Amino acid sequence: MRVFSRFKFLSRAVHEEQEVVEYHGERNKYPLTEASLCTSLTLTVWRKSLVISCKGFTVIDSCGKLVYRVDNYIVHPNEVILMDASGNSVLTMRRRRKLGLVDSWFVYEGEMGKQHRRNKLGKSRESPVCCVRKRVNILDGNPKVQAYVYRVGLDSNKREAAFTVEGSYAHRRCKVLDECKRAVAEIKRKEAISKDVSFGIEIFQLVVHPGFDPAFAMALVLLLDQMFS
Repeated sequence: MRVFSRFKFLSRAVHEEQEVVEYHGERNKYPLTEASLCTSLTLTVWRKSLVISCKGFTVIDSCGKLVYRVDNYIVHPNEVILMDASGNSVLTMRRRRKLGLVDSWFVYEGEMGKQHRRNKLGKSRESPVCCVRKRVNILDGNPKVQAYVYRVGLDSNKREAAFTVEGSYAHRRCKVLDECKRAVAEIKRKEAISKDVSFGIEIFQLVVHPGFDPAFAMALVLLLDQMFS
């Protein structure tokens, strides 16, 4: 199976380097059935855990196979773990609030639990992939924006968003846009074949365009749910 490099899309050179890499024995973090990710990938997202009495999400591919899952995330409101079909942690999202006003989440690869490594100063040795921040400034000139995705390690006063999320998550109509305003992922209402059937907002679609990481796209869905539900 061929997959795009992990989080290569966070590089400014993503549109100049759309190469793919071979899978060489490492645990497959994307158990998708599509033969290639060179076309848009459509996943069905169900806002329900497969575990009884748990809150969470279930994500399946176009063949009906389980791809990602989230279980009991409501127990830890400041941490959400995205798992693959086998229950292995793919991404961990942790919330940090500044003065109670800014709702920011840091995204880490794998699981950042009690066993995560720390240095001599007690700080985590793991570096976040990025920071996702809820839009709170109603005067920023773009009311369509729901959240911003920032690269880490940049001056918080000068940094520019690597991606923006526009639309309305509450209505399941959102787009993740890159710096050139190109859609890299979309959240859409799922349409039923029969006019007498409606999926509502609990079951919807996540469309991931070529070059964007499907796990990260799903992580953004989870964070939007935390921010706007």
